[in-house]
Amino acid sequence: MRVLLCVPILGCINADFGRVRPSLRTDDMHSWMGPAIAERYGEPASQFRLTDEERSLRDLAYPLIEPPYERQRWYSVLNEYGISRIFQRDWWAYDETAYTTAMFGNPARSTQTYYNRLIDDIRNDIVRIGPFAANARYISDMDLRREKSLRYVSNLSPSESGNTLARIAENSLIARWVNQSLMQRANSYQFALERLVISAPSPMAAEAERQLQLMRIAIAEAALVPRGAPPMPLITK
Repeated sequence: MRVLLCVPILGCINADFGRVRPSLRTDDMHSWMGPAIAERYGEPASQFRLTDEERSLRDLAYPLIEPPYERQRWYSVLNEYGISRIFQRDWWAYDETAYTTAMFGNPARSTQTYYNRLIDDIRNDIVRIGPFAANARYISDMDLRREKSLRYVSNLSPSESGNTLARIAENSLIARWVNQSLMQRANSYQFALERLVISAPSPMAAEAERQLQLMRIAIAEAALVPRGAPPMPLITK
């Protein structure tokens, strides 16, 4: 039934050449991310409207949190554009074997297809890290100023103060969420590469290893988590 229902929906979503119709894109399509991560760690969600930069933070964060193997599912376009308003709660649990299982679960005529897929996924993540990190640094700077300004606001209500601090916490948690996701993905890519090397040796393994090292360097340079900050609790399957 789910498959039958999704066909007309996807037909309405797709424009020419498989692109999503611009009219379906909404400003707050990933606004759920703040309340989701706040609830996850027992923090209140802010009722303030998102700024343009905060919307961008969430839009840029989403593809770095969504597992790479989810992008080929029929509902991925619905999630990407916030149409489904569905958060896959199993994303909270880290399973480093899931990427490999999904990759080998799609039969390929040539083993080079698996190497190409792995290399492409790593490169796509590397490309996305820079813009997200730049946006996260800008918001972090603005949030520091925002927090300091609270003491100078006249007649500040408890609600205003609470919503301000809650939004600051949301933004910080999203940056740390992405950082954790990226480190987990790098581990998953490493796991997949090691399985490819022993099951289908290829000179392409060297390029995959090189891209993986570049990804780890990009994660470190992004510095999404303040130095000395405790890591987010990690849940494993």
